[in-house]
Order: sequence, then structure tokens, then C-alpha cells
Amino acid sequence: MDEARAREVLAAAKVVPDAGQARLLALGENAVFAAGDLVVKVGRDADLLDRARRELDIARWLAEAGVPAVRAAEPEPLMADGHPVTVWHRLPDAVRPAEPRDLAALLRIVHALPAPPVALPPRELLGGVERWLRLAADAIDPADAAYLRERRDGFASAAAALTPQLPPGPIHGDALPRNVHIGPDGPVLVDLETFSSDLREHDLVVMALSRDRYGLPADAYDAFTAAYGWDVREWEGCAVLRGARETASCAWVAQHAPSNPKARAEFRRRVDSLREGDTTVRWYPF
Repeated sequence: MDEARAREVLAAAKVVPDAGQARLLALGENAVFAAGDLVVKVGRDADLLDRARRELDIARWLAEAGVPAVRAAEPEPLMADGHPVTVWHRLPDAVRPAEPRDLAALLRIVHALPAPPVALPPRELLGGVERWLRLAADAIDPADAAYLRERRDGFASAAAALTPQLPPGPIHGDALPRNVHIGPDGPVLVDLETFSSDLREHDLVVMALSRDRYGLPADAYDAFTAAYGWDVREWEGCAVLRGARETASCAWVAQHAPSNPKARAEFRRRVDSLREGDTTVRWYPF
């Protein structure tokens, strides 16, 4: 789904007065638009409907628990031209960029929550790999797709056998500073669609990988671990969850390869570094 198609769906949903004037904020699994005091998320395909519905349930639960998080403007997702659409209250303008330590403070709150009244799935970190490779079609080498499927299966088995250091429970599932908004009243958690019930370590490995692959400065990572109170790299299972996330991140980029040459280049960089076992190759956010 490109921007033009996303705007067609936004117009069909009839949730904003002028879809053509809405500002595109992000284009990935969802196209995210800002319009007036609303933010609208358009899902890539109908398969994301259940996830959209669950995200709204999670938003209600977090609101009831008093967790600083984005709030839904409509209680249920809409279907427009075969795409799920959710509507959210727009947050005030950010007062500064989010930092890893801001994320850590929110994760401490989330990780202290009891089980919610709605059922949360396990963190299917590798669950999207097949769909992303399918969307990539012949824009990637079939041998690379087969390699990622093999990695997926191996890391899925290894992750299932891990013994956690922290008690399992609710997690964000995609714990990055980009999913934190610093408004006038402080940090707010956004992008709730990957909320799960699983190993809390999933949320912490994300930043460890950011330090190792995406150029996060060591002092920023140290501020994150200090604010959270623990460094997941001390856990013997860290390498397994890191490998699983690298596999998923590589496949995620593949879905953009058919229409974006930069995505094809980034996919090539990532899959080559995995094949060669080179953990020093820098990856770039996409």
C-alpha cells in the first residue's frame, strides 16, 4: 500500500473532512495521517483487522489503569475498501524528542501492570515473517526468503525454550523511543498494536539491538538501563531474542522492496550481514 492508495482508503472511511489535506506521518504496517485533532491509522490489508480491534481494547485498558498512553477517539475499527481504519485523539505537539530513558520509565509502569481484562497474545515477533516475505514477492531473491524462513524456525524454537529473568506479563512489544511522545505533561506511550503478554525481556532487547545495530550511543543505552534498573545483556537468553528480532526486522524491510529501491538496498545489507554472521554491520531505520 502506497500513500496514494492509503489516501483513497482514508477518503472512503469518511472520518476526516478532507482526506487530501491530511498529513502523512508514517507509512509502514499502517499509513498514519494527522487531520485536525485526530490521527487516523489505515491498515495495510484486511489481515490486520483483529490487531486493530485489539489495539483499541488495549487503549481502553491503559486508560482505565491510568497509564500515560494515546487514547482512542472511536471505540471500534472501521473497514474501508478492505482496510481496517482506527481513529485516535491527536496528542499535543512534542516539547522535545523522546530519549531512551523516557521509554524506560514507561516500560517500568507497563511491566508492573497485572494481566488485563482482555486477552493478550504472546509476542509473535516472528509471526509476520511469512506475510512480509509474501508481500516482497519476486523483488527479493527466493534464496534469501528461504534463508529467513529457516532462521525464523530456528529462533522460534530457541525462544520457546528460554528461562526468563523477569516475571512474564504485559509488554509493549515494540519498545523504541519513536513510540514515545513527549508532550507538555511528560512521556506518553503510542503505537499499542504490538502489546502482548510474554517475556518482559522482549521490550528490553529492542534497545540492546539499537545500540549494537542502529548506532544508539552507549551513554544513551546506559541511561536506559539505569532508568529501568537492569541491563538485559546480563541475561543468557539475550542473544536468542536479539537473533529473533534481527530476523523479523530483516523480513519487515522486504515487504517494501517491490516499490522502494532504498528498501531493497537496506534488505540486501541486512540479509548479507546475517548470512555472514557479522554483528558489526550498521543497519539503518526504515
